[in-house]
Formats: sequence, C-alpha cells, structure tokens
Amino acid sequence: MRVLTVFGTRPEAVKLAPVAAALAAAPGITSILCATGQHRAMLDQVMAIFGLVPRHDLAVMRHDQGLSDVTAAVIAGVAAVIAKERPHWVIVQGDTTTTLAAALAAFHAGVPVAHVEAGLRTGDVGAPFPEEMQRRLVTRLATLHFPPTAAAAANLRAEGVAEAAMRVTGNTVIDALHALRARLDSDPALARALDARFAPLATGRRLVLATAHRREGLRGGLRRTCAALRLAAGRGDVEIVLPVHPNPAVRATVRDMLAGVPHVHLLEPLDPLAFLHLLRRAHLVVTDSGGVVEEAAALGRPVLITRETTERREAVAAGGARLVGTATGAILAAIETLLEDGAAWAAMVRAPNPFGDGRAAARIVARLRAGAAAPAVADLSLATRPARRRRTAGAPARAVRATSRQGA
Repeated sequence: MRVLTVFGTRPEAVKLAPVAAALAAAPGITSILCATGQHRAMLDQVMAIFGLVPRHDLAVMRHDQGLSDVTAAVIAGVAAVIAKERPHWVIVQGDTTTTLAAALAAFHAGVPVAHVEAGLRTGDVGAPFPEEMQRRLVTRLATLHFPPTAAAAANLRAEGVAEAAMRVTGNTVIDALHALRARLDSDPALARALDARFAPLATGRRLVLATAHRREGLRGGLRRTCAALRLAAGRGDVEIVLPVHPNPAVRATVRDMLAGVPHVHLLEPLDPLAFLHLLRRAHLVVTDSGGVVEEAAALGRPVLITRETTERREAVAAGGARLVGTATGAILAAIETLLEDGAAWAAMVRAPNPFGDGRAAARIVARLRAGAAAPAVADLSLATRPARRRRTAGAPARAVRATSRQGA
C-alpha cells in the first residue's frame, strides 16, 4: 500500500508527524511525504524537530499571494506528485488551504482521501475563516474520516457520513505531545538549555502564555485581546509571553499594541520543544488556537479561548477551557479570576483531557491497513468510468475518476 501524506503548515506537520512515524514502521506500507510549504519557516522548524523528510517539497509560498493563489498552486503541485507516485491513499489533516487543495487534487485523480481530525465544527462558516468551510468541504471529498472525539463523530453522522467510513481515534496532537514530553524529560541537557534560553522569565512572577493568529481577529478582536494583555501586564505580578505569528497583519497589530510594554515578551515563532517548555511552566494560557487548546488540556493548563465560537467545545465542557470572546473587559476579567481565585484555577487544572490517550496514530494506520468501505465520492455521480484497480494486497478500491478531461 502506497500512502501519500500531505502537509503544509506547522499544525498539520505536528499532528501528522505521529502518523508519518506509524506509517513508516508499518509492514507492507510505503510512506511518501509531501510538504507544500504553506508555512515555510514554521514548517521547517517542525520538520526538523520530528525528523520529517518529505520526498516532495512544493515550496508554494510567494510574496503577497492570496488564498486562491495558494489553493491553485497546491492543487497543481499535489496533482503532479500523485501522477508520479500513484498512491493508494492520500492523507490530509484538519482544515488548512493545503488540506482542501490536496484533497481536491486526490479526488480529481480518483485517489481516496483519509481525513485526520475530521468532524470539527463551529457552525459559523465565517469563524474561523476560511478553515470552517474548508473542513466541511474536505468531508465531502474524503472516503475515510478520523474524528478525534465522539462529538466530532456525531457532527459527521449528522451530515450523512456512514459509520463504516469513520473511526474515532483521539487527536494525534496528543501523540506528538507525549513524544515531545518524553524527549524533554529524558534529556537533562536540553532542559537546561531551554531554562537558560528563557532565564529572563524566572522572576517569580506567574507566566501567562498567549498566542493569536486568526484572520477574523484582524477585524478588531486581535487589538482588543492585545489591550487586555497590556492591562494584565500592568498588574506587575505576571510575565506575558506571546510568540508572534508571521502573518504581516498580525505582526503589525501585535507590535503596535504590545512592543515595549513592561512584562510583555514578544518572541519569534517557537519550535515545538520550546513551546512545550513554556506551556508546562504557564499558569494560564490565552489563545485563539485550537491546537494550543488541545495541548493545554493534555497538560492541565487552564485556557482562555479568545474567540466568539470554538470547534473544541469538548475542552469547555470538560472544564479546562473557557470561551471568553474578544471583548477587552471580558478577557481581562477572566485572566484576573485565574490569577486571584485559587479554587477556580485549581478546578480548571483538574479538568480531564477529552482529546485522547496518545495512540491515535496507531488507530489510524490500523484502520487504513484494514481497508475502507466503497469510496464515498462514487455517490456524487460525477464520473463516467471507473478507475483502474491495482492488485496490491491491502489496497482499497479506487474512487471513480472525475477529471477535467471528463468535463468535471
């Protein structure tokens, strides 16, 4: 079985690294990695930490290109890789532009798609934008779905996905987190190096770790979040660390609001080991990132989600996260509660982790090896002839082809 795994952003690489490792170790599977380069510097950080060596690197990023430009470049690039490698499966993860474009390229080529972290929904196609719509579209293109939680599986069922086409696995970010934590715990020299790197934070003040990157935040929410962080820093009893996302609009806003503010540390994007080191030290986390919510839940770090809605409702229901919105006063009040109310903080620390046990990648590979039901794309009735089938042991039947040559 030949399996092509496509990723382009930092979160995809983190969450697919355990899957790539499990595929590489599985007998009878040829694992092929393709990086699109949608996030260049941050993607390279993750690939170096996890030892990911893509056979194909599309390097699609160009200065000042839009979402449609990225989408078109990834479709064309992945289509060429599929034609060269002739995989039996294409694996994509989450909700990025790379995810949607790679899934569409696979669909055009008649190759079934396996979707890792399927089924998450906010119910609002504008939040997050464009990720919510992209994730929904990938569901329509995918043959096999790997929802991380029972709630995500319920979302897929409600949209008509057959039970036989899904497997609840837990989230692969927990697998990655376990691997990184084991590496930190087993390497005292690495731990000392990270302590030295962040020595200015060893002040006795509590650490607040913040991240912000959502496009919808540029409509005002990001400025209000930064205003709340600035006011919190003014208390004088915390150190606030914010790794600044490379998006130029995000960087401009964050630096305008927080550069030079006492007790606020604006950092360049951190590699996963450095971020985990700070996450373990954090008293609380303020973020609009779904992946950070999952990581914090696994480590028992209280999270304040600075969005109006979230697709990680499980963390809120479990008690480890609070959805606080983007109003400055609400964010500041929530931060101060967790700094001043020990009982409220401890209750969030004790909340269970709803995102899995760290064995998601093994479940995904086992399901792929077991084969899949007939490809769901065949039900779309867009093709005129069936795909040729390989006689490879364990390989699933291919989806019917629907290519531009056939008028699709």
